[in-house]
Amino acid sequence: MLVWMTLTHLPTIVSTYVNQPFGFVSGAEGFIFLSALFTGRTFFLLAEREGNRAMASQLWMRALRLYIYHLILLAIAFLLIAKLAAGGTRPGLHNLLDFYFMAPRQAPIAGALLIYRPPLLDILPMYITFLLFTPIALTLARRIGWKLILTAGFTLWLSAQFGLRQVVYDFSTRVFGLHLPLSATGAFDLFAWQFMWLLGLYCGARWSQNDLPVEKWARRMLIPALVIAPVLFALRYAVGHSIELGMFEVSFDKWHLGIVRLIDFAAIAALLIQFRSVMKAVAIRPLVMMGQASLQVFCAHLLACFIGLAIMRDAPMVNGWQRAALVMMALSGMLLTAQIFSRNRSAGVGTRVASRPVVQFGD
Repeated sequence: MLVWMTLTHLPTIVSTYVNQPFGFVSGAEGFIFLSALFTGRTFFLLAEREGNRAMASQLWMRALRLYIYHLILLAIAFLLIAKLAAGGTRPGLHNLLDFYFMAPRQAPIAGALLIYRPPLLDILPMYITFLLFTPIALTLARRIGWKLILTAGFTLWLSAQFGLRQVVYDFSTRVFGLHLPLSATGAFDLFAWQFMWLLGLYCGARWSQNDLPVEKWARRMLIPALVIAPVLFALRYAVGHSIELGMFEVSFDKWHLGIVRLIDFAAIAALLIQFRSVMKAVAIRPLVMMGQASLQVFCAHLLACFIGLAIMRDAPMVNGWQRAALVMMALSGMLLTAQIFSRNRSAGVGTRVASRPVVQFGD
């Protein structure tokens, strides 16, 4: 997912071919779901062993660590990237920070409050927000079960399809005087994407209890998936050429996580589970290390995207030898980041008390 998102975000011709190549599914869905899956598994186990307070404490410390990463990325964007963009020869960078140039004093404060979320810098704030509320979800799940939690999450998702985000934005603007364009609050609708996070938490929690029969589910879904996935794959490449979505476009929308995307994600997930032996071939050491240091690697890929936009200047995209150099630099930087944090993690684990449960995934 990290490599997929990197190749999609880099301003090269490669992005055209890797942007949703399997249908109406992007790397973002997989990244959020898998992150929630391992969060649910790891921290539900921790809550069972050490209680809700220990679980909440570690989750909030993790959110704080990610918040610091986010502040560093914002500082780079506002102090360095903005200077490069101010010259007028790099419109890609300028568009990335258009609200900052409109309100240079308000933008850093709103960014630190996770309200202003520039393009490329909007996934991490969403992740942090979900982490902050995860202790509440896991604590309630242990007390009342998942039915009410998933129902509430689905209700929020459904409301998001009918404009809940716009309603909340209008209310905030009117009552709290929020002078910030809706477009500056990030492309992702958190009211919709929280449902993908909750689904991942739910599956992770059941996995921690050895009660996640995914193989059985995948077998039942096999026939529908074999129909749904190819049809949506074909439709993905027909849209804009021989077919227009028209009034149904909202059902395919990425930013509001339309219903078709959830269906397509489930179908592809069922196929991957059913034919998981094929996927073992990609479980090579470099990718495994990137997954173990996923969040640091994610931050590293954003830096590569900044560099790409700077190199691009006023061209439509990075071409020629610079394109190959940018892709190689991005992937090498991500691998180096993974190696550094994997080494640090190994050293840290060696100093811990053996009897204490070790939580390590993407730390």
